[in-house]
Amino acid sequence: MAGRWREAIAVWQDRRILAVGVLGFASGLPLALTFSTLSFWLKEEGLSNTTIGLFASVSTPYTLKFLWAPLVDRVALPLLGPMLGRRRSWLFASQLALIVAIVALGSSHPVADPWTTAMLAVVVAFCSATQDIVIDAFRIESLEVRQYAAGAAAIVFGYRVGMLASGAGALVMAESVSWSAVYAAMALLMLVGVVTTLLVPEPASSVVLAGRERHAPADVAPALGRLAGWLREAVIAPFADFMRRQRWGTILLFVMLYKLGDALAGVMTNPFLLELGFTKSEIATVVKTYGLAATLIGAAAGGSLLGSVGMMRSLWICGLLQMLSNLAFAAQAHVGHSVPMLTLTIGLENLAGGMGTAAFVAYLSSLCNVAYTATQYALLSSLYALPGKFVGGISGFIVTAYGYPAFFTM
Repeated sequence: MAGRWREAIAVWQDRRILAVGVLGFASGLPLALTFSTLSFWLKEEGLSNTTIGLFASVSTPYTLKFLWAPLVDRVALPLLGPMLGRRRSWLFASQLALIVAIVALGSSHPVADPWTTAMLAVVVAFCSATQDIVIDAFRIESLEVRQYAAGAAAIVFGYRVGMLASGAGALVMAESVSWSAVYAAMALLMLVGVVTTLLVPEPASSVVLAGRERHAPADVAPALGRLAGWLREAVIAPFADFMRRQRWGTILLFVMLYKLGDALAGVMTNPFLLELGFTKSEIATVVKTYGLAATLIGAAAGGSLLGSVGMMRSLWICGLLQMLSNLAFAAQAHVGHSVPMLTLTIGLENLAGGMGTAAFVAYLSSLCNVAYTATQYALLSSLYALPGKFVGGISGFIVTAYGYPAFFTM
């Protein structure tokens, strides 16, 4: 056992893991800029809650990214492709587009022209979702199977730090500078991802696949025939490959349900805390700051657990911990307004959530065929997010009918 723990720790010393963590930062940074930070900016500008609520739809590209993932997976970019490789060229292009889009969004005027602000937010979300497609593929193809656990923990760690920078960090900046300056500063932080993209090597599996495609025999079929062949290889083949697995339907059902409890509970967490009488400063201190630390510790613990006991045992352990952590919220409902109890509740929930996310991301990575990494991972990640979006809408009705203790127990 001691030997396995030493091996698990040694994995973290690989430079590829560090690169994955930095790319995770670049992945998490744009999210708040089209969600919580943007909502704060809109509210400060005096927009109505109804208008702000409609802006939530700008994050739709994150859910639909599997639709253009086949293009990212199979199409080589001209000019950049030969210089950087298939994965790095898409990373570089999406990151440059993100920088431009973030600056443009910050320079918009949401009161005078809300439609332009909304469209620019969609562009930021689209570029960010495209970057996520490539980062997930790059992570899976760059790491060995034994490194998937550490890679999953590193991506979660970087992602959360990126969200903190564009969330709490952006709000702190906004107290002393304009929103356009805030968004420009966030765009500059994206250069961390650009530099990493230029420094890391192209994944070996991507190089091999690109070489096979480049040296494939010339197709003398008509243009429509060639297009049909490309669509079959880029769009149909990734899904057909997945469906050839034993019990693939059960796997998809598991993917859709593993994080559903956390997603359902998360929708009502803030209203629940406000109804208990917690102030915004108490929620910010405990949930945002302390909760983030607990999540990062959980991600590291989940990665180490995967390296020591294996994939399936880790999924069971982390899944049970996720389930039990929701009972802490039921206990909080009985205790009421108590900061020490809230600290315990948030600590347990975020620790278990971080562990579960690390295990789950590693599991999703193991399901992907390296020939179709981007498409298959985009599909799986979209599938596990969809149920929470649909079922989350009924959470308020459950609370109204049964109360918070029963809701969190359920």
